[in-house]
Amino acid sequence: MHDHRWAQDVKDSVRCVGALLALLLLIDCGSGRFTLLRGALWLALALLLFLVLCPARVSAGENWLASRRLLRERRIRTDLLVSVRYLDGVSQPLRLLDAFGARVEIDPDVLVHNPQLWHRLEKSARRSAADGLLLCGQTALRRLSARMDRECALAVFKVSGLE
Repeated sequence: MHDHRWAQDVKDSVRCVGALLALLLLIDCGSGRFTLLRGALWLALALLLFLVLCPARVSAGENWLASRRLLRERRIRTDLLVSVRYLDGVSQPLRLLDAFGARVEIDPDVLVHNPQLWHRLEKSARRSAADGLLLCGQTALRRLSARMDRECALAVFKVSGLE
C-alpha cells in the first residue's frame, strides 16, 4: 500500500513549477530581454524548484516502510524500530531508524491522510516496543497517535454535520 495522495501532490508541484516558468518567461519576453541563455536559466531554476517540491512516495508492507524520492529509495524494517523522533524545522518530518541503521524521513501528514499506512507503522512499532528495541520514540508515537485520533474525530464530526 502507498500514499494515495502522492500523484495529486506531484501534479500540484508540476503546476506550481509550470506557472513560475511561464510567468518568468512572460516577464522576460514582455521586457524585451529574453534570450536563449536566459530561457535556459529560467528552465534550470524551474527544474530545481521541482526537485525541492516533489514529494516522496511513501509505501508500506508487512514490517517495512519505504520512502522513494526521485533518485533514491530508503527502506526500514518497522518491526525492528529503535528510534522515532520529530526533527526540528518548519515541517517537522518524522525520522524512523531501525536496528540495521537504515533510516527514513517522512512527513507526518502522509500518515494522517493515509490511516492504513499509520496502522501498519503503529502495529510494527508496538511490536518493537514490546521486544525492547524501541528505546527512543514512545513520546513521538503517542503525539502522532493523538494527532491521528484528533483528525479522525474531526472527520467524523464533519461528515455528521456537527463541526
